[in-house]
Amino acid sequence: MPIIEKDPWRDQYFEGLACPSGVVIPTDDMTAWVLFPEHRWIYNKLAICETQGIAAAPHGVNPPDFPVFSKPIYNMNGMGVGSRVVQSQAELDAEIYPGCMWMRLLEGEHVSTDAAVVDGRAVWWRHTLGKPAPGGMFDYWTVLAEPRPEIEDYCGEWLARNLRGYTGCINFETIGARIIEAHLRFADQWPDLYGVGWLEAMVRLYAEGRWEHADEDRRTGHSVVLFGEHGPRYKKPHAGLLDFLKRDADISSVQLTFHEDLAPEAHAMPPGGFRLAVVNCWDLNAGLRAREKLSLWFAETLRVGT
Repeated sequence: MPIIEKDPWRDQYFEGLACPSGVVIPTDDMTAWVLFPEHRWIYNKLAICETQGIAAAPHGVNPPDFPVFSKPIYNMNGMGVGSRVVQSQAELDAEIYPGCMWMRLLEGEHVSTDAAVVDGRAVWWRHTLGKPAPGGMFDYWTVLAEPRPEIEDYCGEWLARNLRGYTGCINFETIGARIIEAHLRFADQWPDLYGVGWLEAMVRLYAEGRWEHADEDRRTGHSVVLFGEHGPRYKKPHAGLLDFLKRDADISSVQLTFHEDLAPEAHAMPPGGFRLAVVNCWDLNAGLRAREKLSLWFAETLRVGT
């Protein structure tokens, strides 16, 4: 299998995908860090701000005004761990941590963008909008069929200036079309929503350094997230329930996004909840119905203690 996937619930996307021997394709930041040492600086979020002229500094250097956004300079596990809005100097003084930074609080649309890149030039784009939920969570994501020209122009110019020599996938997180973080990989939560042939094109990109994908069947899709409470040790539903959910033609995939053999506190999760499942779908209502069925199953399992 060409994909280095640390989350076994996502292996379903890559089973049977042909790849030349020796080609390695990362889906997590730790693997990308090792594979691309000359470009790993992009995981420094302070550097990301500096390349754009966005006011930012490590904790201990006071910002000129508030509010600001505080977060770790490096966060290889994602999930928004350690990130929060800080409203005042007194609040910042009480929350100073080594290895953390503040940046100007940006406003605007929060978008996750995947791009295919050849020698620092973007040759394919796809954009996803998240519907926020409390506690640093997202209720669901919408994978858009249409382009976002402002993001593509801005991030494309940024790539040309900063990532010459890089060929592969990149993921941007932007607010108001300004980059808040970048990753040397694609978002592996929803590659099944990118259409027929996308995975094969992605393998070609890493194996041959070229992009060839007709991309004629773009459809808007959704990635619906189920969160539970922190604390309980959850068990995964039986295969029969998952098979039942996937019989719906509008359901593309179901991911159970935790490890039964790890303690709950060993998972990287947002403060507001413990992520239990992700349902990728072509119809949002179908995804919400599937999420409700999973939610009822987990609730009943906790209630009876089985």
